[in-house]
Amino acid sequence: MTVHDVPAPLPGTFYPRESPSSPPFVSIGDVVAVGDQIGLIEVMKMFNPITSEVAGTVVEILVSAEDPVDVGDVLLRIEVAD
Repeated sequence: MTVHDVPAPLPGTFYPRESPSSPPFVSIGDVVAVGDQIGLIEVMKMFNPITSEVAGTVVEILVSAEDPVDVGDVLLRIEVAD
C-alpha cells in the first residue's frame, strides 16, 4: 500500500467545502481521480482550489474547516490506486 500525502501548496485557511451548506469535497473512504478538487485554501479573500495529484482512496484527513495551514502541512492522505 502506497500512501500519498497531500501538502498545502500555500499558507492560509483551509476549507473542506465550497460553502457552509455544501457537502465536503472529500470524506474518508472517497475515491478520487487526478485533478479532483479536495479543498480550498483562502489567502487574503482569494480562494485557491486544492486538487489531487494522484488517483486513489482518501484514508485520512488531517485538518478541519478553517484551520490555519502553512506551506507543506499535510492536509490529507490518499492510498494510491494500483
